[in-house]
Amino acid sequence: MLKLANEGAPLIDTFGRAITYLRLSVTDRCDLRCTYCMPERMTFLPKREVLSLEELYDLATGFIARGVTKLRITGGEPLVRRDIIDLFTALGRHLEGGGLKELTLTTNATQLAGHAQGLYKAGVRRVNISLDTLDRARFAELTRRDALPQVLDGIRAAKDAGLRVKLNAVALKGVNEDELPDLIAWAHGEACEVTLIEVMPLGDVEEERLDQYLPLSDVRARLEERWTLTDNGANTGGPARYVDVAETGGRLGLITPHTNNFCDGCNRLRVTATGQLYPCLGGGERVDLRAALRSDDPQGQLAAALDKTMLIKPERHHFRMDERGAAPHLPRHMSMTGG
Repeated sequence: MLKLANEGAPLIDTFGRAITYLRLSVTDRCDLRCTYCMPERMTFLPKREVLSLEELYDLATGFIARGVTKLRITGGEPLVRRDIIDLFTALGRHLEGGGLKELTLTTNATQLAGHAQGLYKAGVRRVNISLDTLDRARFAELTRRDALPQVLDGIRAAKDAGLRVKLNAVALKGVNEDELPDLIAWAHGEACEVTLIEVMPLGDVEEERLDQYLPLSDVRARLEERWTLTDNGANTGGPARYVDVAETGGRLGLITPHTNNFCDGCNRLRVTATGQLYPCLGGGERVDLRAALRSDDPQGQLAAALDKTMLIKPERHHFRMDERGAAPHLPRHMSMTGG
């Protein structure tokens, strides 16, 4: 197991923000093709460029040694990665006195029914599931796959296994905006939290992103015509801000990269499946951890790479969604960076 030269030194950026949350992508591949995320004919990475499970474990362990306490496994769709439960099992050993407080994942749930028990056994207690609609035809159109029954089976299996479920829904103008209240009510009736997300301009897709963009300030105003929303100061370590919905008895999260920037409290880093560390989802800054990991001095090179990351992490992103036909803010897709 790799141990970093600077083991124990906390990761603190130049703005005084302590980094305690790592989102680690294990694959850029996905079994859905959501229209706001990627094109139908997506070109995926050659497998030789993707880190092995052993390398992913070493990287995660190195981050934990530097103060990361929350680890989220992402993709693409992480559950399409072969033997992925072995990685969760290995990482789960850090949960008992090893410095890690939470191990979780983001998934589309198409493969979750077959993995829920294994995830719980490995130490996972909470999962985020991407679900933008409960209408089967709309789901098939939006994801280009008729997979809603598998997703609902995955949600049930997760709950049966003892996993807490939070649903993530991208709010899309003219696509699912009419359904958002029903989706929220259904989720709360299933004892699931739900978080709404503004669409982000990452990667080329066939759709016009400005046509998809639905400000959550508008969504909240419409919801308040129907329900009583009260601000909730809860902080789960991510970018969401929360409100309580009196009539449903549930909590609603809002992730607003455009209408209400949340970068001042950013405690996150993202590492792609190829070992590229992005200190900001909306920035081009990156550090090559794969090169460090495969160097003659992995300990020293990784320690130096993490130190460099703290120097280049920007204060905030600069997403823009105000020009029709504009190129994406960044060419890389969300499936590449990890959600």
